[in-house]
Amino acid sequence: MIPPGSNIGVMGGGQLGRMFALAARRMGYRPHVFDPSPGGPAGQIAESEINAAFTDEAALERFARGVEAVTFEFENIPAPSLQALARVRPVHPSPEVLLICQNREREKTFLSGKGYPLAPFAVVDSAESLRAGLAETGVPAVLKTASFGYDGKGQLKIGDAPPSPEDLWKSFAASRAVLEKWIPHECELSVICGGAPETGYACFPAAENVHTRHILDYSIVPARVDPKILREAESIALALAADFRLRGLLAVEFFLPPDGKLLVNELAPRPHNSGHYTFDACVTNQFEQQVRALCGLPLGSPRLLTPVVMVNLLGDLWDDSDPDWSPVLNEPAAKLHLYGKAEARPGRKMGHFCVLDPSPEEALQKALAIRAKLGIG
Repeated sequence: MIPPGSNIGVMGGGQLGRMFALAARRMGYRPHVFDPSPGGPAGQIAESEINAAFTDEAALERFARGVEAVTFEFENIPAPSLQALARVRPVHPSPEVLLICQNREREKTFLSGKGYPLAPFAVVDSAESLRAGLAETGVPAVLKTASFGYDGKGQLKIGDAPPSPEDLWKSFAASRAVLEKWIPHECELSVICGGAPETGYACFPAAENVHTRHILDYSIVPARVDPKILREAESIALALAADFRLRGLLAVEFFLPPDGKLLVNELAPRPHNSGHYTFDACVTNQFEQQVRALCGLPLGSPRLLTPVVMVNLLGDLWDDSDPDWSPVLNEPAAKLHLYGKAEARPGRKMGHFCVLDPSPEEALQKALAIRAKLGIG
């Protein structure tokens, strides 16, 4: 066990690292951040910050020597960098888990090999293999880069009357991709599971997620879905955590098609945007659970204290000055979270707010009303 008062490290300086650092501070730990850019959201909270490329071996070793254990806040960190850190200090989740989850081809192959429910998919690396893949999946379909895609980046929807595979592959401009059958779905769900082999694993309540332009717009908890389906989603998340021998957090995103049979969409071995509601609405939030798993502590309770709706705040809201936050601040049941990012850009996650209410429907209506007053949508 790594006790409170110890130095712990996080790779990445964004908002997830910031909220990890806040949870660590509250528990008495000293969080240290490694990020190429100085003064980011996590660096503002950290005990210290090393600014260097993720591939800088000397800086990585210096960082590792200054902490007792290391975690990460996003997937696009080179796996060899985490492997270098792991030669000096424990890294959790393991570099091997990151290596699978940061690449769609490896992730889909892993999930398929373990028998998890997935949309039909094919790996493509040329116009010829794209043609064969389309014959297998049919259309509509979606073509996704094998790596470095999030919030809809690196994706191309293929409609019922697509151009030739040659033209599609040329326009996509990637060396390797995953082609997936397009799945009509009633909603998208996500479950965040946390823990370690010796403590076991626990799931936070599933979130019902609504996306706009491929970016999470708002999440509703508890999800308005048959409890049997929610139990199945938690069961899949727990099985995946065990298969990975996870130490940390794993977010599992699902599609719920009209036939009610859940399909795993994507995995993220870290805190997740859809889990931000836990900061205000659960006994233990996802970031404290991340600290607990990293440091070998017993798990905290993920129990939901009250229904909640979480709404993302994107850079589109910013003009020449900060937005007027009075619609959020005037609602006693709302909680505002801003991430301290210096530059607002369209589509960039700048913060979020939560609305808590004993009535899930009241929480949703209040959140949507605030959202409208802010000019979202």
